[in-house]
Amino acid sequence: MCGICGKLTYGQTPVHAAEIESMRRAISHRGPDDEGVYLNQTTDSGGRRMAVGLGHARLSIIDLSKAGHQPMCNEDGSVWIIYNGEIYNFQSLRNDLKRKGHQFKSDSDTEVMLHLYEEEGIEAVRHLNGMFAFAVWDQRIPRLWLCRDRLGIKPLVYSWNGRELAFASEIKALLKLPELSDAIDYKALDLYLAFGYVPAPMTIYAGIQKLEPGHSLVLENGRVEKTRYWDVPHPAEPSAAGGLRTTGIAKERIAEYKKNLFETLSDAVSLRMIADVPLGAFLSGGIDSSIVVALAARASDRPIRTFSIGFTDDAAYDETTYAREVARMYGTDHHEFKLSEQDMLAALPDVLGSFDEPFGDSSAIPTFIVSGHTRKHVTVALSGDGGDELFAGYRSYLGEYWRPTYEKIPAVIRRGAEKIVRGFSDSRDTKRLEFIRRVKKFMSATRGTYPERLLAIKSIIPAGVRAELLLTHQGNNNVCHADKALEWVSRLIERYPGDRINTLLYTDLVDSLPGDMLAKVDRMSMQHALEVRVPFLDYRVVELAFRIPGDLKIYRGITKYILKETFRDVLPKRLMRRPKAGFEVPVSRWLKNSLRFLIDDYLSRDRIQAQGIFSYPVIARLKSDFFHNRTDTSWMLWNLIVFQHWHEHGRRSKNGQAPAEI
Repeated sequence: MCGICGKLTYGQTPVHAAEIESMRRAISHRGPDDEGVYLNQTTDSGGRRMAVGLGHARLSIIDLSKAGHQPMCNEDGSVWIIYNGEIYNFQSLRNDLKRKGHQFKSDSDTEVMLHLYEEEGIEAVRHLNGMFAFAVWDQRIPRLWLCRDRLGIKPLVYSWNGRELAFASEIKALLKLPELSDAIDYKALDLYLAFGYVPAPMTIYAGIQKLEPGHSLVLENGRVEKTRYWDVPHPAEPSAAGGLRTTGIAKERIAEYKKNLFETLSDAVSLRMIADVPLGAFLSGGIDSSIVVALAARASDRPIRTFSIGFTDDAAYDETTYAREVARMYGTDHHEFKLSEQDMLAALPDVLGSFDEPFGDSSAIPTFIVSGHTRKHVTVALSGDGGDELFAGYRSYLGEYWRPTYEKIPAVIRRGAEKIVRGFSDSRDTKRLEFIRRVKKFMSATRGTYPERLLAIKSIIPAGVRAELLLTHQGNNNVCHADKALEWVSRLIERYPGDRINTLLYTDLVDSLPGDMLAKVDRMSMQHALEVRVPFLDYRVVELAFRIPGDLKIYRGITKYILKETFRDVLPKRLMRRPKAGFEVPVSRWLKNSLRFLIDDYLSRDRIQAQGIFSYPVIARLKSDFFHNRTDTSWMLWNLIVFQHWHEHGRRSKNGQAPAEI
């Protein structure tokens, strides 16, 4: 795992070592073991002068020697690479390349990629099984090639103005370049308010973009061409009926799915256990991480190290008893960390200061802390991320499953019941009020078109509130009456013509998984120079998962049915029956107590009106509803607080310094 950055210019503008070094220092936390800078000047086929600079911060995982130093070049120095990530099938690729006459000076996977590029050009990426973001500079053409892994496990951002292209692992490195504007993209802000993150290819900055998962970008002859090299394969027979609760799936076909899933995921875990540094696994106590630990233990000739996090102040969020059961079953070297509310609040400034744009997922806080504790013992950790998005693990997926049953109730009764429920108070603070909140969420997700229902599941701040909340003056002219989030979700749905459950999963796999879950894990783990590997997101597992009908993922109201059935014999029986808990934190309770001052400060009338982005009367209404328990608006308020913190402390201040005080 590493940090990469670089810049390419056309014309008379040089690239200075000092600016590449400044970018590299901004992301030095990603790679504390080694560093390097490369500069070059040439002319393209049209006679235009070109200058390029590449920077690298290395976290040594494979081949710890100096032979793995980057930027790395081929034998004659005509091709250079900077690489972030891991290629898990590098040994077999290396053997193939050796048979073709390639010679190696290191044991690193990066050099394998370099020689594979010499052999295959930009088609080389199709042979890679791994997580990666890299840049290849080919002076012979000349050409700069940027590429990001299929699922977006590793980040890559860039800026292109027609004359200069800059890129990096994190936005903070690009912000070291004074020529880049920090103007806000208000369409991105609208989507952030809806989802709690800014989806690719946008960032919160108008002049900076994310390279999307499964995409590559080529800069050649003064032109940028971006292409998608991978997507989830479409089903052979798209379902017109929606694919819910179909019958007649042969037992032989189900047995084949289970056999293939067990073998493919087992191999994915084994591949990700290759490392020249200490390796362990996160063990949350949920199904996905427990499966990964079980398969890792079966593949290892010695006890693996496992790491769990628990909460001393709230048993509802604590899963350590289940984690201990799995650890005992497989005799792991188990480490358990118990956090208090004060521990998490103390980490909040570091967490908010780690992101380069607003990021509203509060589970980043425990992720940050568990990454720090884990790094004291290992350099690499396996994770169960991705299982929910592949096999329908989230509670919200049940809404679409149960909708046909709910719609069999006569409309007059449904509408009457919905009117009554809407009048009830709801909150996350008690089980009864939380139940009412979930019922309201379900009812809202049963109305309208499929995109509207899907948006009701995904959105944090509804369209009507966002339309009132965002002001349209002071240059916010790309905010209009159309619901940007609905347009966004509609385009995601159009990309995958599968059954309703798999289409729902696809939208999460290509959007919220890289935009939220993977971004969170990457930023929080890399703050501690910890590499996290995700076996569920081996592209072979992903492709197999989307060949399995949605009916086998949610079956008779049971989420992850096919996954649970496949691995039933390798997990404790009690684990199979428990409901999903999630990795949440009690934001609602915090904002009413220890973090009340964040609402009072960041969302005060004076601050909001002076800023000129949001309508204060709308915020005042959200605050009133929250404090009077009329309806739960805690996540809406949290999203706004996170944006306010970024707006005041994060814009152009990501320079490696200590995070601003809250």
